Amino acid sequence: MSAAQTQKDGEGPWGLDSLGLSQRELVMAEALQMEYDALSRLKQDKGGDSQGTSCQGVGKLPTLPPREGQSQIDRPLPPCPSPLPPGGSLLRGLSGSDPFLNHLQPGGSHSPRPSPARATPPLGSYSKEPLYILESSGKGDYLNSSYGHSGTPLPPSTEPFPPSRRTVAPRDVNLFTPEVDQPKLSSGEMHNYESLNDALSKLNGDWLAPRGRRANGDQSGKPVARSKTLPPQVPPRTYVPIQKSNKNQRRVSADPVSLAPRLNGFGYELFQVSEERDEEVAAFCHMLDGLICDWTQIYPLAPVRLFRTIPVLWFCCGSSTVDLLIYQTLCYANEDLDHIDVDHYLLKVCGQEDDDDTPSTMNHGILLQERPIRQTVEIALFSLPPLKVELVLHVERLVQSVKALCSSLAAVETPDITSALNQLPACPCRLQPRVQKDPSLLAIKENREKVVEKLTAAILDLVELYCSTFNANFHTTVQSNRHTSPTQEAGLVTNVLSFSVYAAHRIPITWAASYEGFFLSCSLTHGGAELCAPQHTSKQQVSKYLFHLVVWDQRVCFPVQINQLPRETQLTVTLYASALPPPGGAEEKGSKQRRSIDSLGWVTMPLFNFRHILTCGRKLLGLWPSTPGSNTRSSSPNFSQPDSVILQVDFPTSSFEVRFSTPPPAEFSPQYDFSRLDQHSQRQLQDVLHKKSLFWLTPEDKRLLWEKRSFCQSESGALPLVLASAPRWEWACLSDIYALLRQWACLNHHDALGLLHATFPDQELRRTAVQWMDTISDPELLDFLPQLVQALKYECYLDSPLVRFLLRRAIGDMRIAHYLFWLLKDTLQDSQFSGRYQHLLAGLLCCVGGGLREEFDRQCWLVSILAKVAQRVRDTSPSSRQAILREGLEEVRQFFSVSSSCRLPLNPGMLVKAVNIQVRSCSYFNSNAVPLKLSFQNLDPRGDNINVIFKSGDDLRQDMLTLQIIRIMNKIWIQEGLDMRMVIFRCFSTGRGRGMVEMIPQAETLRKIQGEHGVTGSFKDRPLADWLQKHNPTEDEYEKAVENFIYSCAGCCVATYILGICDRHNDNIMLKTSGHMFHIDFGKFLGHAQMFGNIKRDRAPFVFTSDMAYVINGGDKPSSRFHDFVDLCCEAYNLIRKHAHLFLNLLGLMLSCGIPELSDLDDLKYVYDALRPHESEADATMYFTRLIESSLGSVATKLNFFIHNLAQMKFASSEERPVLSFAPRVYTLKTDGLIRNLFVCRHIRTYSPSKGYAFVVKVEREGQQGSVLVQRSFEEFYELHSKLRLIFPSSKLPSFPSRFLIGRSRGEAMADRRKDELNGYVWHLVHAAPEVAQCDLIYTFFHPLQRDEKPGTICWGPVSGKVVGEVKLSISYKSDKLFIMVMHIRGLQPLQDGTDPDPYVKLYLLPDPQKTGKRKTKAARRTCNPTYNEMLVYDRIPRGDLQQRVIHLRVLGEGAFWENTLLGEAFIPLKTLTAGQCWADWHQLGTPSTDSTR
Repeated sequence: MSAAQTQKDGEGPWGLDSLGLSQRELVMAEALQMEYDALSRLKQDKGGDSQGTSCQGVGKLPTLPPREGQSQIDRPLPPCPSPLPPGGSLLRGLSGSDPFLNHLQPGGSHSPRPSPARATPPLGSYSKEPLYILESSGKGDYLNSSYGHSGTPLPPSTEPFPPSRRTVAPRDVNLFTPEVDQPKLSSGEMHNYESLNDALSKLNGDWLAPRGRRANGDQSGKPVARSKTLPPQVPPRTYVPIQKSNKNQRRVSADPVSLAPRLNGFGYELFQVSEERDEEVAAFCHMLDGLICDWTQIYPLAPVRLFRTIPVLWFCCGSSTVDLLIYQTLCYANEDLDHIDVDHYLLKVCGQEDDDDTPSTMNHGILLQERPIRQTVEIALFSLPPLKVELVLHVERLVQSVKALCSSLAAVETPDITSALNQLPACPCRLQPRVQKDPSLLAIKENREKVVEKLTAAILDLVELYCSTFNANFHTTVQSNRHTSPTQEAGLVTNVLSFSVYAAHRIPITWAASYEGFFLSCSLTHGGAELCAPQHTSKQQVSKYLFHLVVWDQRVCFPVQINQLPRETQLTVTLYASALPPPGGAEEKGSKQRRSIDSLGWVTMPLFNFRHILTCGRKLLGLWPSTPGSNTRSSSPNFSQPDSVILQVDFPTSSFEVRFSTPPPAEFSPQYDFSRLDQHSQRQLQDVLHKKSLFWLTPEDKRLLWEKRSFCQSESGALPLVLASAPRWEWACLSDIYALLRQWACLNHHDALGLLHATFPDQELRRTAVQWMDTISDPELLDFLPQLVQALKYECYLDSPLVRFLLRRAIGDMRIAHYLFWLLKDTLQDSQFSGRYQHLLAGLLCCVGGGLREEFDRQCWLVSILAKVAQRVRDTSPSSRQAILREGLEEVRQFFSVSSSCRLPLNPGMLVKAVNIQVRSCSYFNSNAVPLKLSFQNLDPRGDNINVIFKSGDDLRQDMLTLQIIRIMNKIWIQEGLDMRMVIFRCFSTGRGRGMVEMIPQAETLRKIQGEHGVTGSFKDRPLADWLQKHNPTEDEYEKAVENFIYSCAGCCVATYILGICDRHNDNIMLKTSGHMFHIDFGKFLGHAQMFGNIKRDRAPFVFTSDMAYVINGGDKPSSRFHDFVDLCCEAYNLIRKHAHLFLNLLGLMLSCGIPELSDLDDLKYVYDALRPHESEADATMYFTRLIESSLGSVATKLNFFIHNLAQMKFASSEERPVLSFAPRVYTLKTDGLIRNLFVCRHIRTYSPSKGYAFVVKVEREGQQGSVLVQRSFEEFYELHSKLRLIFPSSKLPSFPSRFLIGRSRGEAMADRRKDELNGYVWHLVHAAPEVAQCDLIYTFFHPLQRDEKPGTICWGPVSGKVVGEVKLSISYKSDKLFIMVMHIRGLQPLQDGTDPDPYVKLYLLPDPQKTGKRKTKAARRTCNPTYNEMLVYDRIPRGDLQQRVIHLRVLGEGAFWENTLLGEAFIPLKTLTAGQCWADWHQLGTPSTDSTR
């Protein structure tokens, strides 16, 4: 009840509808906040107000029986509200919470905290409350959760209670019956029982009617837009502790009932709960209260509120006057009541229409909301006419009324209803073979009374079942004192597990026409492993009673005793059916046997609830539709979809509760040293441990690990493998497992992640894993946050140590709270787990405080506006997109006029104050999704503008995951002292199909860089080197850029190979002007290659092309810098391999996230195979070297680039003018002055970036004294001519000298000839038509560059100082084996004819008179700086002989006719080599003693 005056929906510049947002999670957060406030107030008031007076008509609550370990405590009902002086203390009841919980706080009661004053907002003022935190999932989605009205989850708060028993029908021992809130019917309708359908329509209409807005404009609380599709099958409620009846009596009462606390405000209501799932939510709310209390004790802060106008809750007696209740509300909302007139306020009960007669007391406003089922049935039966025709009509009417009742109760027809209806004669709507054949029997009054009793009891049973399953606000039983049931330890119960399956309700009519032979497969699993063989029901057909259903009425019995069940056992029931043959043709012989059996739906539920009580009683379970690729299943039934099939099952009930208690660890657990194992067992165990992941453990591996678990404790990271090998997790086995867990050394954070996978559902194990992770730093926690959010799916219950850990860390660090909010928000799209994540998100919002909630509200508001703008831009025609974008940016500007600043979801450190609307500041990209390029103004005046890309229509979760893994790789490299100069940028999904990407400044795609050399630029070697030279004109700048390129290119090669990143065309690779290379757009990964028809486009292991090698080598010949590149790649690869378990854990935890290309173990197997964890570092080095060679020699990559260039030409703008690849900017006639004359005066020899000749051109300009000399190569002249041909017709251009010459094109004679030809070309060029001679291309070409300041500065000579070169070897000795890895050779001399040799290495281990120890490598082709990375092994070398051995190494050039040239040799003594040592060094090659050898 609320007396506060609130705003209307339409006020303010934006409404909720315009934002497309939902208050689902926001409302839940408000509810949780209220629970916290109420708990705080009750703690404050229970000490000082314990002697308050009792209300009239409301006595003392009955005393609870004493709990274990506690004394009996009386709980008096809070006194009636009474007018208090300003500033007086009010005794406020605890909504949805048991006051008894306040006596159960850990550590005793907390000190009272002052409640903040609440100010009533002025009428018409703009509310800045966070109303836009979450959006709806789409049109037609009337309910995404089974927890709230129109999808609004409402988390109640209480402590679980033991259940009561019933003997009339099987019932869940954990069910609760609410004490108030009957179905709402006006007093006039209560005595008209004939129009049952109208009454049902009234009931459903009450749910559909918006509770905020009334016909006359009056409002009760803040209005919320409701879904207008279907009535919610899961109405909202909250938990209120009630007393259960221990009597087997059922009655329908028309007496007034007491009114429990109810909240009517902001368009939602908190109702009572009647089902154990809400017990779990109540316990979750209580946990939040303790979490916030613990934190505020460390950092004393005033309690925060979610809204300033949270409605007031209290207990009151029904005889309280309306004036008293209004005054009570005003006392809470206003500190000073001197100027408040009570007559200006009215009392209005939510759900009632406006009435002119104001009620005098609360009792007059209470609606008696009981469904008069019995009276309806009695009237229909006792008025049956004697005539047969009229009898059929009345039976038809009765059956239709019962059908309407069942339809409103989830369209479930129980066997009791079916049996009762079978006592009636046949009617047109229900022609069943078992109906009553003799209508005259109903002429006897006693028979009619029996039918009335049976049908009434059956319908009431259904109502009770509905209330216990769905969120209903009505009940059928009277409230009385509850009793405590005895408990029995699950480990002592030897009964087998069994349950009964009655039917599957709400079968779609399409199934009846498409399938036959419906049957159920029931399985028990623990951590994804089956505990026994699945049990199947018989095959049945679809039956038509009141509705379509499949009836089995069969008992399912598992060959497993209850004491053999693990605590986290899941029961999965899957519905199968055989597809009918297509109509119109005879079924072929044998096709019935070949007919496919389709999975139609499934449901999973835990056998033990969150209190570890074995489930019992009747259950309704909504089936989830079977979808391919889904590997993680929710343990909640599907009640979020209005047409879900409902399965009715009955679990056995008993006089006691079966509880699974956690056993203590065993007192002794053996531990032995690994070396005590024999050599064979050590090798076997090491081979298994080297697998690094539990996903590929064979049954034999598991048997070995569990058998030898006492020898594995020296390997701390082996614990996940050992525990995954545990054969059983039943109660009797847990003591040994927990003893092993307690004795094991504390795992590091990386290994502890592996214990949070779905394979390990055990609560104690997961608690220990979270405890080990508790010391992780906040920055490192941010790296693993997406995986921890996904790991919440694997928790059995809502409250868990992982949930508490995340919420506690979010309270302490704003960055964690920021990213956790957006990660939880993104997971709400997962329909199976949306209910759980809604509660977690609401809990986060409750904990973080009002300031951060307002910040989240602004971010969601901004994202919503950007999403709408992006959608409009994408949907419009290309010619109108810019105008539509301008209109959308005006909305963004208006947003910033209301909100002075906003943090971007990408990074809480990105604080912006406005959007740049200037031309070219914001635009869009010409791709399929048409992403927006946005520029925001930094709030820091000294900071640069923040540029981001906003995508709508693309799923960015895969990009987000890929960049997260690359970021972790980069941190590992840096921690190991290897800075790979990686470019790390942010990408964040803000909802399914939209998100933000950080833009990297001063970067271009390879396609644009290569495009400067024409459409065939991807086949050329110089584009990247020329582009870097253009942007780094000095020698030092260029060398620094090349160094950055080498490191970043090596890091990209390793990262993209391990993650299997595909679709690597030249628009997905970018290069910064500083030389840093990085990849973007990770739409394909884990080896899912882009296909061109049936051809795999990504055929190379990774992208490493000749133009990249050209930059590294400084030309087209291999150099020593290429050795550095290979070494960097191999070192980076081996460092990542050391952390293979980390990446397998990170990706394994994401198998349930819904990314299509990461959905099963085959996808994870790709990374496992790429990391090769079972190989040594030397083998991995050789392996990756071969990958580099394969990638460099792949023509498919360049061809893929070329095809992409052709495909992207349609997006090229006709207004784009060609530019020169080597010129950093464009120069014009106006900037440089008119060119009078050009003359090529000479040529000079160049060696970098390749050998050749450059031509010195003398440039004379008007008004400039003297001339300027510029140096241009022949290729640069050719590029000028090619770009001119794109602008002007060939008729206006002079002819260009031919590029193709016979003979050596690098000779001096040829350079002289080309000098003369180029002189003629530039003379005709400068004397051409003015539009040609004065164009920007020509003036840019002849503008002096930095290399032109000193003629000949680009004429670098060859490297000197090395006569015959050096060889790098890595030598090690282990287990009587000598390992020699030939890595690189540098500085070899060319052959006598000037060509580069084809070198290879030949080894002899001296003394070796027979030369039987000869080993050699493969030959490298045409290079003086080859790379081998080949391992040469000598066996059976005793350790005593090692000191006398000498390696004789010879480098030979492979020649024709078996004539090999000796290029150099070296003698390397091994006298200093020790066992286990790895000796890696360069060795000088001496002058060869002979010119050639065979």
